[in-house]
Amino acid sequence: MRMLMADQCVDWKEDVVTFDNWLKDLKKDAQVFGQLPGFKDGDFKMYQSNAILRHLARNHGLYGKTPVEAAQIDMVNDGVEDLRLKYVRLIYQNYENGKEDYIKALSTELGYFEHILCKNNEGKGFLVGDQISFADYNLVDLLLNHQVLAPDCLSGFPLLSAYVTRITSRPKLEAFLSSDAHKNRPINGNGKQ
Repeated sequence: MRMLMADQCVDWKEDVVTFDNWLKDLKKDAQVFGQLPGFKDGDFKMYQSNAILRHLARNHGLYGKTPVEAAQIDMVNDGVEDLRLKYVRLIYQNYENGKEDYIKALSTELGYFEHILCKNNEGKGFLVGDQISFADYNLVDLLLNHQVLAPDCLSGFPLLSAYVTRITSRPKLEAFLSSDAHKNRPINGNGKQ
């Protein structure tokens, strides 16, 4: 969400809630599923990361040019979320015992995205169509996390590697990613990376 908003020049104010404060927060009942992040635009409030991403995408022209592109973007983003779920399980449930096996299996997972890129303009653009989508921001965010977990994870994937460089080199996004606000934020809540 932050990458999308930074790249699209959307101003936002962030209210960072620590885990302890979240547990103590009496307003927790107001959170639809008892989870963060939340998003507020005027009186409109919503929760769930992917719902927020889709909302932002619709409002900023980042959901494809046709219904077919929108469906493809949804499909790819669901694949990103499948990988994110595996990553989250590793980080929060099995880091010490599972990291090595996870990294070994990562090449299969990354191969899917390499193939998707190859099928769209030979990997020279975006995941779907000829413009950036919310799925691109979501995948790049996850790939940046994986490069911390396993720095060489993209070495066998030239299209993915070039894609991450291309997306993160977009001037507004590059400025955000190099900002202290981004660099000083922990990747995972438990400090594992």
